[in-house]
Amino acid sequence: MLERISRREEFDLFIAWIAISLSFAIIKIAPYGITGPVRSIDPLAALVFLGIALLTAGIGFIFHEMAHKFTAIKFGYWAEFRKDNTMLLFAVLLAALVGFVFAAPGATVIYSNSGSGQGLTKRENGIISASGPVVNLLLCIPFAALALFGGHAIGGLLTYIGIFGIQINAMIAAFNMLPISILDGRKVMAWNIPIFALLIIASFGTLIGSFYLL
Repeated sequence: MLERISRREEFDLFIAWIAISLSFAIIKIAPYGITGPVRSIDPLAALVFLGIALLTAGIGFIFHEMAHKFTAIKFGYWAEFRKDNTMLLFAVLLAALVGFVFAAPGATVIYSNSGSGQGLTKRENGIISASGPVVNLLLCIPFAALALFGGHAIGGLLTYIGIFGIQINAMIAAFNMLPISILDGRKVMAWNIPIFALLIIASFGTLIGSFYLL
């Protein structure tokens, strides 16, 4: 399976993973950005936040994009993730300036099988689009187990990782399920409105509920 990931795609995924994780780490270190109240930053705490973001945001982002890729491949198409350098830079700067993450790191590009005249149907496009948010919602389950049963292990770090993992994965799912622009929600809604409604309610419900775990 991994042989289907090209060297260029590996590079794009790596750069996007680092940029997204850095953005989420920044908003934990400086919730209001450099324009808000200034407070001292503990270098060790900053490294811990970055490590947690690399784990939680990294898993959420990579699994989301790979879900799109391998679902498309199952339908007989080729697909590869392509980073968007402008949006990655924007995400990091926005997090640093105002403490808000707008993560649109790029997209998984699907190449239709032009040789056979086969193009994406509305159903295929909807299923491929839904696969990303579905994977993020499924990832919330092991993170929820970590949050609920991590206890005081490692000073409560496992519980915090679990909560942060739920929040980030729910956030990725909820953002992508918005029925606007090129986001997944628009394609899912065009294919199947009940499934769109189920996924967007589950995504925002999980996101809102995750904050009560704090």
